[in-house]
Amino acid sequence: MEMNRIRNFCIIAHIDHGKSTLADRLLELTSTLAARDMENQVLDDMDLEREKGITIKSHAIQMSYNYKGEEYRLNLIDTPGHVDFSYEVSRSIAACEGALLVVDASQGVQAQTISNLYMAIDHGLEIIPVLNKIDMDSAQIEVVTDEICDLLGCSPEDVFKVSARTGEGVAPILDAIVEKIPAPSGDPSEPLQALIFDSVFNSFRGVIAYFKVANGSVHKGDKVKFVATGMEYEVEEVGSLKMKLIPGTEVGCGDVGYIITGIKSAVEVKVGDTITHVARPCSKAIAGFEEVKPMVFAGMYPVQADKFEELRSVLEKFQLNDASFVYEPESSLALGSGFRCGFLGLLHLEIVQERLFREFDMDVITTVPNVSYKVYTMQGDVLDVHNPSGLPAPTLIDHIEEPYIRAQIISKTEFFGPIMKLCLDRRGTLVSQHYITADRVELNYDMPLSEIVFDFYDKLKTISKGYASFDYHITQYRPAKLVKLDILLNGEPADALSTLIHEDNAYTFGRKMCEKLKDLIPRQQFDIPIQAAIGAKIIARETVKQVRKDVTAKCYGGDVTRKRKLLEKQKEGKKRMRQIGTVQVPQSAFMAVLKLDS
Repeated sequence: MEMNRIRNFCIIAHIDHGKSTLADRLLELTSTLAARDMENQVLDDMDLEREKGITIKSHAIQMSYNYKGEEYRLNLIDTPGHVDFSYEVSRSIAACEGALLVVDASQGVQAQTISNLYMAIDHGLEIIPVLNKIDMDSAQIEVVTDEICDLLGCSPEDVFKVSARTGEGVAPILDAIVEKIPAPSGDPSEPLQALIFDSVFNSFRGVIAYFKVANGSVHKGDKVKFVATGMEYEVEEVGSLKMKLIPGTEVGCGDVGYIITGIKSAVEVKVGDTITHVARPCSKAIAGFEEVKPMVFAGMYPVQADKFEELRSVLEKFQLNDASFVYEPESSLALGSGFRCGFLGLLHLEIVQERLFREFDMDVITTVPNVSYKVYTMQGDVLDVHNPSGLPAPTLIDHIEEPYIRAQIISKTEFFGPIMKLCLDRRGTLVSQHYITADRVELNYDMPLSEIVFDFYDKLKTISKGYASFDYHITQYRPAKLVKLDILLNGEPADALSTLIHEDNAYTFGRKMCEKLKDLIPRQQFDIPIQAAIGAKIIARETVKQVRKDVTAKCYGGDVTRKRKLLEKQKEGKKRMRQIGTVQVPQSAFMAVLKLDS
């Protein structure tokens, strides 16, 4: 198909504003799916996505649309809306020329809407504003239309007012996609230059890479090279992405498709890499999307120590499907060999853990999440510390810097007070406040990233009755008074439960940790002291009482010294047991740390 009849576009929005439902209606109107195959959120093919009602992976699909007697090819990429999956959005935007910006008529413009919009504008995408859910009783059509117009600088007539659920007003959007979104720019006669924006692992076919052709074209049987890795392959199969992979003979300039080259090793494919021909290579690689910057780090360990190599191969395959996930090997005294993993947020961590179990049958132990700190030593060296066990001795540290974020919170004015209190409690400083409308306010705060890692988002949703939206980006590192808080079980430090924490919060956190662990650690034949310590100083303690056998039950009558002798013997045994006894920490104890306030 000629390039001027191809349109590549994505759908961007805040979480739960109706992106996937709108995608369903577009697929119906273009007859991409038979009626019997149609179901709600058809592009969300993961069980987890359906259960939680969120999009986790971006999904590419090709549609055919007849406009004024001419056949057009529309390549749609549906994207996630949650802040933890914004890397998926950045990759989709890199492969498109236009975007549908969807806003919920009852909730208005939210923080993530603005964040994704700026990302799209930076890439020079044509924006088509869509006001969704106009059929709801709580819809504020005029108010939200004005918000969109202020944001984009467009007129109210440019905003499409639709109900994705009922299908009302959706048809004109397809015409607008053809009319307003530019055709891909590229030269079919130039050497092949294609950008990989996603990939998956198939146990029978190997790695399947999804790509967009910027220049040239790729045919079945071609010899191609992946620029970043320098590896050369023969193209076994190319084709287009519909609900299933549809094999073809070529993918032309400006089009989106998939490629199978029989790659069996996951590390040979990098998302953001450029594909070119071996015989006639392109002069330079395509500038891909920005490098992923993990915000939250946690250790992942196999439940059985001998499953370490299996976990390594599972993480390799998983990384293909989720390029924002990074990992490196590490070892722990308590848990053995495992991996230090980087995530974009706490929901991302939860989703990764759940997907490893469901898709690969891999059960893992996850340690307490923390962020990355910069440690300046007395010698003038700067160390990046992701793990409390990697912290040098206190005498060697000059000072520690922690990452700060600029948080953008949009909420109703009635929740203004509780939100400000929450941010101040988390060491936040107010940068600016701006009234979007009479009853909606935007707050900008500078806050330490470590303060929002645990349960900030949940707390924010609770105090605002679900109305507040939240987005953030890293701004800088600032000096902080941090201490390493160790948890000692039976006098032995449990390194997997250690954490770096602000000095002012250490006592409260240590106290809560000890109380929580007391409930979770199973009772043994001996007393288990649980202590929170900063260096050699114990700041909190709880004891898990022993399970005691009644050794005097067989004594009936007789001299009391008989009983005392048995009790003394038992006491000696308990003492010996405690010296050699080990304490098993259940997985629930690691996860409980995240929910300390509940």
